[in-house]
Amino acid sequence: MTLAALAATGATPRPSGETPEHQTERIISGIDAQLSDPSLATQGAWKLVWLALSEANANMAYIAQSTNGSNEFAVVARGTDADLTDILEDLEVGTVVPFPESGSPKPIAVSKGAMDAFKRVVNARSIASPSPNVTLAQALAAVLKSAPSSPQPTVYLTGHSLGGCIATMLAPYLQAQTWPKQPKFAVITYAAPTAGVQSFVDYFDSVPWVIDERQNNAYDLVPHAWADLDTTAGWYPSPGPQATEEVKLLIGAISKRTKGNVYVQPGTLCLMNTGYTSLAKNLVNKTTQDFLGQVAFQHANSTYLDLVGAPAVPSGPVVTDVTPTFGGPGDTVTINGTGFSPDSVVDFGHFACTKRDIDPSGIRINAQVPNGTGVVHVRVTNTLGTSPAVAMGQFAYGGPAPVVVSAVSPTSGKVGTPVTISGSGFADGATVHFKDKASDSVKFVSTGQITATAPGQLDDHQTVDITVTVGKATSPTSPADEFTYTGR
Repeated sequence: MTLAALAATGATPRPSGETPEHQTERIISGIDAQLSDPSLATQGAWKLVWLALSEANANMAYIAQSTNGSNEFAVVARGTDADLTDILEDLEVGTVVPFPESGSPKPIAVSKGAMDAFKRVVNARSIASPSPNVTLAQALAAVLKSAPSSPQPTVYLTGHSLGGCIATMLAPYLQAQTWPKQPKFAVITYAAPTAGVQSFVDYFDSVPWVIDERQNNAYDLVPHAWADLDTTAGWYPSPGPQATEEVKLLIGAISKRTKGNVYVQPGTLCLMNTGYTSLAKNLVNKTTQDFLGQVAFQHANSTYLDLVGAPAVPSGPVVTDVTPTFGGPGDTVTINGTGFSPDSVVDFGHFACTKRDIDPSGIRINAQVPNGTGVVHVRVTNTLGTSPAVAMGQFAYGGPAPVVVSAVSPTSGKVGTPVTISGSGFADGATVHFKDKASDSVKFVSTGQITATAPGQLDDHQTVDITVTVGKATSPTSPADEFTYTGR
């Protein structure tokens, strides 16, 4: 799982733009550093021998070789870097196509989306050291040729999410090739959606794999695509979150994308978290945002590493907030967060910051605002990746400051409960809404804090979003602004 998690390193290109060569080199640097880290489950006993990105950053794969004398190799695939719902909606499962590359003597079929991803991986060529201008199969043949004859080489196929789906196709493809030294093959996937229909599974399961495991979190939605995605509309058990009608409609609509094709999962299922003891405890309210947030948590690399008992891998930089949140080119902005390193670079939207001072603590950067317009996200990139865009990390050129709610306290109470709202961009005269009901008692404390009394609702046992409006600007909704009514 650690090798699979490393495939997410540097997954996004730098917001201000970087060439495929530069992104590939950044990814290689990040994975190299982690493979040599003895504190991870890989124990520093692996080295990178090949890596390639497909066009448009759609997919990535790499080959790692053990350095402890075990004569083992890992072929690791990474799926599309996108939002979970986008992944499920974009993957073409309404059409099945032949998969002749599998080596099966009989025709077998997989989804067109899985086939497209497979082809992008097998046709991708590395554009940087350690093995430039060769495909995955060519690179694996070269390292097997130079490998010892004893013990017999073992090649592991692995990946998380769509990377696991691609791995189930790479496995029969590579197993069918002729190699300088014939290796044994093992397949271990994590959270993989389905690649094919019954004919694919029948052939896959007939191949003599050394290991054949499908490791899934029992409450991860993605592995249920596309065999039984509808079952996830009944989630989650207590303490929740339960699916809203909006979520049920979304899952139902995505399920229909199969257009009647019956998908089946290959391999031996190994379930984890069957008691739903691993969950994001701050995402349990019956709201669409909490449900989708819990889906993301259950599917995350970090959750799977925890479930298998592996140490967390180093994460990329994270921006928590910036101050001030508005101004102009040449102003100095303090960026707060975690994971900042001496090689970190900063972008304001699509514009690169050329002057920055990185605090040795790794939690603060002072940056000079570059030219730009509008409201942009401030993001930090290093060899481990790019920080996600966050509401508190926005900067407005020329102002006014973006209005954001970052927390509410308490998070539940009766009608009339005074609630302290934290965030940024607040001003005297701001209005506060609990769902669509305006509070009639609002007190401005500072640009980062405001208090408001919970107004009555038609349903006084529900969870609502609290929004703050300053002028024409209203805070975006998020799980951080939720308040649960407990009656009158």
